Amino acid sequence: MKLTIVSGIRLSILLFALITITSNQVSAQQGWVLSKVGSTSIDLNTAYFLNSKRGWVAGDHGFLSRTDDGGRSWVKQTVDTRDGINDIYFRSKEDGFLLAGNGIFITRDSGNRWTEARRFLPSEVQGGSVELYSVRFSSKKKGWVVGSISKNDIVVDSILVYTDDGGETWTRQRAPSRVELIHLDFVDDKHGWIVGAEGTILYTFDEGRSWNRQNSLTKAMLYHVDFRDDRNGWAVGEKGTILRTTDSGQTWNPIGSNVRTTLLSVQFVNDDEGWIVGRGGLIMRSGDGGRTWIQQESGTKQNLYALNFQKKIGWAVGGDGLVLRYER
Repeated sequence: MKLTIVSGIRLSILLFALITITSNQVSAQQGWVLSKVGSTSIDLNTAYFLNSKRGWVAGDHGFLSRTDDGGRSWVKQTVDTRDGINDIYFRSKEDGFLLAGNGIFITRDSGNRWTEARRFLPSEVQGGSVELYSVRFSSKKKGWVVGSISKNDIVVDSILVYTDDGGETWTRQRAPSRVELIHLDFVDDKHGWIVGAEGTILYTFDEGRSWNRQNSLTKAMLYHVDFRDDRNGWAVGEKGTILRTTDSGQTWNPIGSNVRTTLLSVQFVNDDEGWIVGRGGLIMRSGDGGRTWIQQESGTKQNLYALNFQKKIGWAVGGDGLVLRYER
C-alpha cells in the first residue's frame, strides 16, 4: 500500500512537472496574435510602422490601410493605383514613399494623402514592363529604389533609380547586374546593400555613387537584406537560405536553417535578437546574433511576406489579409 501511495505521489509530481513545462513552452509560442485586414482575397505584401501606434499594411490591387491605435482598428486609404503595393517606407514622420507596380508614390503629410511622384513607362525601358520592389533612404535627400524590367513575363534587366532631392525627381542608375533586384538596405549615408536573383548582392560604400558585387557563394534567389551597422548583416532567400556577414559583406557565410522553405523577410531588433518570416506561415527567431535559428509557432499556414518591428512590437503580414502582431 505504501509503495502504491508513494508511486502515486511521484507520478503526480512528474505529471505536474510535465504539464508545467509544456504550459511554459506553449506560452512562449503564443506571442503572435492573428487578425485580418481588408478582404481575404487580398494578399498583404508589406507593413511599415512609425511607432507602436501608427502603421500601414498594403498589398494586392492597390490596397492600403492605416492604423493609429496599434492595430486595434484599421482605416482603408486611397491610392490612385490598381497595381500591387510592394513596399512602404518613411524617412521621417511626415515624408513617406510607396511602390506599386511601375510607380513611386509620395506623402508629405504623414500618409493622409498619397500622390504619384514617378511612373516608368515602357518607352523609357526599351518597351519593357517595370516592377518596383524596394525603397530606402540614406539621408533626408538621398534615396534608392530597385526592381526589374521584364518582357513577356521574362526578366531582361534590373532597374535601380535614385533621388537626391527628397523624392521629387528620380533618375535611373546602371547597376552591375541585369537580374531582378528585390530589396535594399542602408545603415548610414555611405553604406548600402542590394540583394536579388541568382544570389546577387551589390554594395556601395560611397553614398551610392557606385555599386559593386559581393560573393554570396549561392545562386539562390535572395529576397531580403538587413544590416545592424556597417559590418553586421543578414540576407535570406529561397530553399531556407540564410547568409550572415560580420565584415561588411567581404565574406558571406551560410547559416543552417533546418528548413527548405523560402524565406522572405529578416529583421534584427538588437544585436542578438532577430526574426525571419517566410512561406507556409514560417517564423524563425534567433537570440544569439543570427548564429542559430529556432522555428516558432505562427498559428497559420499562409505565406508571410513581410516583417516590421518597432521597439517591442512586431508585425508580420501575408496571404488573405493576414496580420500578425507580436509583443516582446
